[in-house]
Amino acid sequence: MKRSAFTMLELVFVIIVIGILAVLAMPNFNRHPLQEAAEQVASHIRYTQHLAMVNDKYNPKEPIWFRENWQIEFTSTASNVWYKIYADTDHNGNCDVINNEAATDPLNNVTLDGNSDITDLKKRYDIRSVTFSSSCSGRNNNSGGLSTGGTGKELSFDSLGRPYIYITSATPLISNIYTYLLTTDCIITLSHQTQGNATITVRPESGYVSVAY
Repeated sequence: MKRSAFTMLELVFVIIVIGILAVLAMPNFNRHPLQEAAEQVASHIRYTQHLAMVNDKYNPKEPIWFRENWQIEFTSTASNVWYKIYADTDHNGNCDVINNEAATDPLNNVTLDGNSDITDLKKRYDIRSVTFSSSCSGRNNNSGGLSTGGTGKELSFDSLGRPYIYITSATPLISNIYTYLLTTDCIITLSHQTQGNATITVRPESGYVSVAY
């Protein structure tokens, strides 16, 4: 004779399994804004590298053609923390939306010119500051070379995905792009008032990006 009903033990087992699956499927409502900010910035650094690799800007007739390479630039002041992704095609050191220099976020079609809430790290995630390690705080000195310890918070990439640390807002005095090649790890630190710091490391040559908390 075939059994036509579940036993009490089987019903309890099914209820327990359903309960476990429900807990695993339940969304996590505990936000971690520092982690969210770090993951977003790391993702956009990778996106900047991707744009550079699929859009080679090399121009043999232009000595400082590399100023047009895709770059991500951060601004961190006492009242504002944000960034933008652009290619400085007119060499004026600015991200000009009218010239379509800014990148567009492929997920939501938002222009990444620094004016959207997406790139406003203080407003969206309460990030209080962004600092670059001395190895990638590039600035041009008076003799045309590159010194460290400056205020530059910018990374650019070439068509091979290699990272550079020249600053487009100041005209590079050396036309050799390799002068500005990143040679040691660039460590970007995001600071949150209550959750501490997160570090984003960009490796030289490969441009590999990693995040640590």
